[in-house]
Amino acid sequence: MAIYFSTHETKYCLKNKRRIIYWIKEISSIHKKKVGDISIIFTNDSYILEINKQYLKHNYFTDIITFDYSNKDIIVGDIFISVDTVESNAQRFNTTFNDEILRVIIHGILHLIGFNDKIDEEQKEMREQENKSLELYYKKYE
Repeated sequence: MAIYFSTHETKYCLKNKRRIIYWIKEISSIHKKKVGDISIIFTNDSYILEINKQYLKHNYFTDIITFDYSNKDIIVGDIFISVDTVESNAQRFNTTFNDEILRVIIHGILHLIGFNDKIDEEQKEMREQENKSLELYYKKYE
């Protein structure tokens, strides 16, 4: 049971991996979940668009796609993150790249935990959970 980081078609290298792993495990524990095997794959816009078309039948760019294989209390999944979109979103939302990459990582983890963001109410709850998680990261792990 582990969290794996890899890249596909990008040169991006995530810093502070060990801290992020501890953070993910703590957030999971707060929500009464255990971490199983999770792969976080950093890629580019063209590859995430390909995934979006092939598996979700969506023809648009996105910052993250999460494939959830969780069962009961163990979270398991593959999280694909477009570094290109994270970078443009950081500029768009007037935040740093690091803040945005952490937000997107924890967004994927929150999906594995069971949070959704299809409707307005769910989106509000997801944003609140992201913010709480980021506060914890900066308080304890940065």
